[in-house]
Amino acid sequence: MHMTLRQLTLFKAVAQHLSFTRAAAELCLTQPAVSIQIKQLEGHMGMPLFEQIGKRIFLTDAGRELYAASDDIFNRIESLQTSLNELQGSIKGQLKLSVVTTATYFIPSIFKSFLKKYPEVNLRLTVRNRTNVLERLTNNEEDLVIMGQVPEQLHVTAQPFLDNPLVVLAPPEHALVKKSKISLERLSKETILLREVGSGTRIAMERCFASHNLELPQIIELGSSEAIKQGVIAGLGISVLSKHAVNLELEKGIIKLLDVEDFPLQRNWYVAHLTEKEMSLVARTFLEFLLNHK
Repeated sequence: MHMTLRQLTLFKAVAQHLSFTRAAAELCLTQPAVSIQIKQLEGHMGMPLFEQIGKRIFLTDAGRELYAASDDIFNRIESLQTSLNELQGSIKGQLKLSVVTTATYFIPSIFKSFLKKYPEVNLRLTVRNRTNVLERLTNNEEDLVIMGQVPEQLHVTAQPFLDNPLVVLAPPEHALVKKSKISLERLSKETILLREVGSGTRIAMERCFASHNLELPQIIELGSSEAIKQGVIAGLGISVLSKHAVNLELEKGIIKLLDVEDFPLQRNWYVAHLTEKEMSLVARTFLEFLLNHK
């Protein structure tokens, strides 16, 4: 077979999107140019890689085999490049990071400082909820992950690098805004806006209420911190979020902190990796930078 890396790159893009049009757009090519290269690749393989059913395309058995092989090939090339960079002592190459959504309120400024110091690092950032971040960590898809709640069931090495206080929030007109030392029992009479089951903030809230022999009150579940903030502003309920997520709203006065007993809940942001993972020089450099970042 005389397939080229260029052809494999095009094939992988089409296989990921199951669309010639979207693959062409991603690679800044015309659809006919992509189709021609895939036809040539199929000629080298001696069998079709895609089949069309109606308006949709699917991988054939041969296509699925080639897709798995192409993953291996590109991973080996990436590993080779990393090894060559390390032999040269160069801090360059790809850094694969996955962070939970709330971390996006502070992590860009850290990345800016790091990339200013190491401009040849190619950052690939994935933002997901906690469940998806844990899945990517388990599958060894990332160099490092950043989260607020360290998994207990995985063999990981996790180090705290930033305070993560959880605070109780309400709209400015809420009756509890002017109260002090609000009890958790009183809070349990309010509607609380929270993230999905499994999120770090929700786990912390469940543990807090359980420690006082209380159950969580009526909950409205919203899928992001932004949605929760808008819900609080609209008067839909009160909430608990990382203070990092609401600094701007607190400065503007459109959200208020409630003075609740046992709050803020003092937590940390952690950077974690699989304990047995052999980290690249780039990943080790970023980890050291993060732990020493002020």
